Amino acid sequence: MKPVRLFISLLLILVALWVIIGEQMSGASANAVVNAPVVTVRAPTAGDLTLNTNSLGSRVREGEELASVLDPLVDSVRLNDLRMETTFAEAEIARLTADLAAVEAMRDSLDDRTEIFRAGRLEELTVRLEHARARLAILDGEPVEREGDAEDTGASADISPQRTRDDRLAIERAREDVEVLEIALETAKKGVFLGDGYNDSPNAEQRATELETRITDLQNALAQAITRFEAVSTRTERAYLRFNNLTGGAIRSPVNGIYWEVLQAGGVNVQRGDPILRLVDCDASFVTLSVTERLFNTLSIGDEASFRMGGKGRVFEATVARLAGSGAETIYRNLAVAPTQRHLERYDVALLVPGLTADADRGCAIGRTGRAFFDGRPLDWFRTLLD
Repeated sequence: MKPVRLFISLLLILVALWVIIGEQMSGASANAVVNAPVVTVRAPTAGDLTLNTNSLGSRVREGEELASVLDPLVDSVRLNDLRMETTFAEAEIARLTADLAAVEAMRDSLDDRTEIFRAGRLEELTVRLEHARARLAILDGEPVEREGDAEDTGASADISPQRTRDDRLAIERAREDVEVLEIALETAKKGVFLGDGYNDSPNAEQRATELETRITDLQNALAQAITRFEAVSTRTERAYLRFNNLTGGAIRSPVNGIYWEVLQAGGVNVQRGDPILRLVDCDASFVTLSVTERLFNTLSIGDEASFRMGGKGRVFEATVARLAGSGAETIYRNLAVAPTQRHLERYDVALLVPGLTADADRGCAIGRTGRAFFDGRPLDWFRTLLD
């Protein structure tokens, strides 16, 4: 039994030594800090500043109102002129629309009168033609002695030559009336009226034709007025936006983050571009750390790593995103947490930790510390069970 106990003891000692040496010799950072870029919110225009009652360190959402700037002395002369031009353009459109409607109504009335005239004229010509044909039939049915006939009867001797000529003239006149009326009727059916004292169309139709030209002119003028109104309206909208920008308004958060620093007091007059607030962009948080020169020279961008926040058992997978090396003070100018002097004496590394950024509680834990590891360790399996 003693050899077995001795073997087990030696084995446990070797395992303990392997764990201790493996944990201590694995590539790890001296310190790691959750960091994030700082966003400076500036005044969009000049004016009086009013700050909302946000406390330092409070969370803000993208689009949340943080402050407002108002300039009561902004120049509105140009905007008022454009508004006046817009009103004049609207009045011109209304006038042309009313004139066009009135002329179109008059044209429609004349068209109705023309149709009434045509119907009545056709009916008149039809009646006159019927009566003319009836007169011609009556005249053609009378006994008239013609030259070159055979022997005259006793009755024909009583008809004088003068009467015969009168009868023939009456028949010819009747035939002429019939033919003229037939021509007038056929022409009237085609929309052209023949007669004395007027042209080939009634006066109402001629006036309607003249009004068509007037309607075309009004339609063109109305289209031009509408185009001018649209152009002036566009310029007015742009001037209104410019006026609003110059007047000021609400200043909203551009990111989801933390209310980090107040640079201006409420009630002061600020100029365009003056810094007002600083926010920490929690959606862009990452981990900054420093390592030894030996470990730094073994790393490459894209290498896998792991990060464990202090006091938390969970280990987050990470990726090497930046290798700044020694003396990397300048890259921290726009970050929330500045490096210590000891940090600058070592070699700077930045890690992207997607799991940490996605965590609403830990992702914005700016300033929280932990350790980063770049090699596997003997107790990683145990840490995985704890997670």
